[in-house]
Amino acid sequence: MPKIPTIIPITDLRQDATSIVKRVAKSRGPIIITQRGRAAAVMVSIADYEHSQHELELLRLLARGEKEIEAGKGHDLNDVLLEADILLKELQR
Repeated sequence: MPKIPTIIPITDLRQDATSIVKRVAKSRGPIIITQRGRAAAVMVSIADYEHSQHELELLRLLARGEKEIEAGKGHDLNDVLLEADILLKELQR
């Protein structure tokens, strides 16, 4: 069952930013910031942000690879696996 997201009005963020930043870093979950009752932004820890950026880069590489395969281009399997290993090691940091 998905976890219910934490929702905080922007006024609370203004009044207690330090505590909220500590909370997002500790919980490792996103905090939705609302403005006038509507979602306006999402706050995530730097670790989660970096992880999602690495995952996005992997997806971009896979999509590029699929396009290259469709176009009849290819790469040596060992080179591809080496590049994947490097990216995965970066994710584990």
